[in-house]
Amino acid sequence: MLNFIWAFMILAGILYAALSGNLISMTEILLDSAGEAISLCLSMAGVVGLWMGLMEIAQQSGLVSSLSRGITPLLNLLFPNIPKEHKAREYIATNFIANFLGLGWACTPAGLKAMEQLHLLEQERGNQNTHIASREMCTFLVMNISSLQLIPVNMIAYRQQYGSVDPAGIILPAILATCGSSLVAICFCKALCAGKDRRLKG
Repeated sequence: MLNFIWAFMILAGILYAALSGNLISMTEILLDSAGEAISLCLSMAGVVGLWMGLMEIAQQSGLVSSLSRGITPLLNLLFPNIPKEHKAREYIATNFIANFLGLGWACTPAGLKAMEQLHLLEQERGNQNTHIASREMCTFLVMNISSLQLIPVNMIAYRQQYGSVDPAGIILPAILATCGSSLVAICFCKALCAGKDRRLKG
């Protein structure tokens, strides 16, 4: 559906530019935007390389493991039915930590691995409906989207690229906003799970 929407918007824009006599201007803008996109990608590649390298150092040094143990109470609150030594907990913790540090690129592989392990957990439980997302999968997805962040690396890099006088000025608002979204996500997940438990008991 999105492909059709984007195709319609592009064709409508080209048609409007042609009818209004702005086709040449639109072509120039498209070429300028393409060059700007390449420049932004190169800038972001440097940022990605830096933070991915730091994340790898953190993993090798044991910092990620220490942080994972630090968020154990949160994992117990959100995922009480996942066994303590299950691999899913490790990947979920890594994903949360990467998100917390603003490393969206580093959290994606851990998130995919977490979903894979949660799928295997459902198979281990003997659940025949493994094609349906489990409670833990839904909770993890909601928490991953809410994404509590200490350092919004992406936004800082974008602001610096576009000439912001204070690229890091977004840090405090981002912390407050993501704290709020994460608290709402936790309350939503717990309320939803409690409601489902009541329906099952009823």
